[in-house]
Amino acid sequence: MHGTTLEALSQNAQTPLWSTQPVLDNPAAILEAHLAFLRAGARIIMTATYQAAVDTFKKAGYTEIEAQESMLRCVRLAKQARQSFVTENSHTGQIVRIALSLGPFGATLSPPQEFNGYYPPPYGPMGQSTDIKNLRNCFDEDDKENEERSIEALTLFHLERLLIFARDPETWRTIDIIAFETVPLVREALAIRKAMLDLKRTIIAEGIAFVEKPWWISFVLPSGKSPQGATAADLTRVALSATTTWNDVDLPRPMGIGINCTAPRFICGLANEFAESVKLLRPPYRPWLVLYPDAGDIYNISTRSWFTPPNDTALSWAVTLKTAIDTAKEQGVWQGVAAGGCCRVGPDLIQELSDLQQVFPTI
Repeated sequence: MHGTTLEALSQNAQTPLWSTQPVLDNPAAILEAHLAFLRAGARIIMTATYQAAVDTFKKAGYTEIEAQESMLRCVRLAKQARQSFVTENSHTGQIVRIALSLGPFGATLSPPQEFNGYYPPPYGPMGQSTDIKNLRNCFDEDDKENEERSIEALTLFHLERLLIFARDPETWRTIDIIAFETVPLVREALAIRKAMLDLKRTIIAEGIAFVEKPWWISFVLPSGKSPQGATAADLTRVALSATTTWNDVDLPRPMGIGINCTAPRFICGLANEFAESVKLLRPPYRPWLVLYPDAGDIYNISTRSWFTPPNDTALSWAVTLKTAIDTAKEQGVWQGVAAGGCCRVGPDLIQELSDLQQVFPTI
């Protein structure tokens, strides 16, 4: 499930909470949306937490306690939908997994910055600017001090959200996968790995039994390119390298790497680039590949509205994605492939993909 489905159900699409708003206004809509995707063939459902963070709730006028409770409620709603669907299909033995959806820091900004990565200090080199010549999303090569400060700030942002879920044992048991999504920047991927290390350390220090969860990092590549100009090799290395450390401590590696919120016409080429980069990892590593492109529509971050380009691809969304899946299966690089949809992909397209591709899980 993607947030644009819930955006259409929200009475206030301009809220800082975006797709999380219905958990407060209309939780039944979230439940029905989950069920619609499951009935269409999805076997991984995403919690309505992409843009959820305590600061985001505060911007919308809610307290920290209300924020935390709402974020936990998103997981409970996904669990309720799973239970309902499994009961409906008890004769088929369906297995449904729940992925905790966590967007990048840029998703909490206004206007959103997950497609550009223009983060204000200390998260990035600049604040918002009306002068396009002054827009920067990465630091100068010799500005290591501020870049490290940025990574620490981004680590804390992701850690604080993770702790809300990990400190609640029932919620943490419900979550099967952690999905870090729409990541635009190399340094934010590094910060996510550091946050996962700090999460384990913090929970253990608090005397809580820590249960490891599989997790992935999925990058956004608007127009088929990284917002900061990073190559597929750069993204693969920062996400998956076994030799990446912080203060001489090895950082944990995700079980998967992926691409989301990117036009379907770029998916096949980008997936091939990632595969070639994974082949170069030393020691060798076989991650999962996660592919969930958008429907091909274009998002205006200022107006928070969508339009379909007139030269949209002649190939259907599902056929294009199936081609990428089939190619990935043949490469011998991936442990497995999870495929599905991001922005503007509704149950109808998931149904089409499910009809074409029965042997792979869909998001």
